[in-house]
This record gives sequence, C-alpha cells and structure tokens, in this order.
Amino acid sequence: MPEHVETDKHNTTRQYATFSVDGLFFGVEVLKVQEVLRFQAMTPVPRAARVIEGLINLRGAIVTAFDMRHRLGLDDRADGQMPMNMVLRHDDGAVSLLVDEIGDVIEVSKDDFEPPPETIPETAREMLEGVYKLPNRLLLVLSTEKVLQT
Repeated sequence: MPEHVETDKHNTTRQYATFSVDGLFFGVEVLKVQEVLRFQAMTPVPRAARVIEGLINLRGAIVTAFDMRHRLGLDDRADGQMPMNMVLRHDDGAVSLLVDEIGDVIEVSKDDFEPPPETIPETAREMLEGVYKLPNRLLLVLSTEKVLQT
C-alpha cells in the first residue's frame, strides 16, 4: 500500500516579515513579530551597549529597542531619518528592532534556502540563519536569538 505523501503547502514554504537596513533586505519569521510601529520616543539607558538605543513604553510594557544599524556595524542613519520599530515576541518579553523601513510579509519556498555564504564576515554571518534567493534580490533571514545577544 503506498504511503500517504503530505502535500501541505505550509510544509514547503515559510513566511517572513521583511525590513530594510542600509539597503539590505532582511526577514524575521512572521510568527515572532508582535507588531510594527512608527518611531517611538525612547528613554536612553546609561552605560548600555551601543546597540541598545533605549527603552520604549509600549502600552505600559517596557520594551528594549535594539538599533539594527549598530548591531550590524553599519553607519548611523542620516540626520532626520527616523527608524521604524519591528516589535518581536521574545522569551524575556517584547523587544524592538529599529530598522530603516518595514517591508511586506512574503512567502518563500524552502527549496530556495541556502546557508549564509562563508564569504560574509563572521560577525554578520553568525546573526543569519540563511539566505533565500528571490527573483530580484536576496532575503537575509535573521536569527533573532543571535541578534539580541549583546
């Protein structure tokens, strides 16, 4: 008797919430995203690591905001360019990634997934789960656990 073959579309595709930082196109598993927000006023944290931009009061919850430009070792935003907040669910509560621009939720095929190339500097490579080949660009998939380690 032939074995039943699972053809569920969700077993062959994944969904990612996307965003841009300095022209780079990133994705985070959509189920890890709580919400996206325009720039929020922040309280600086004295003596915090440079990647921690500050704290946000999000409807009574205190959320740490990580600046993805600093986390990736990129240049600061241009004067007047305000970041967006991608608020993620995390074991320790919500955290925010400060990004340049919020993109769409996209669905990609597991067949287009590749591990991060060895040519990427190790500091950046360790934050990536992998890369998806899209028709006109690459989607860099972030490991949120690694990004949030300071």
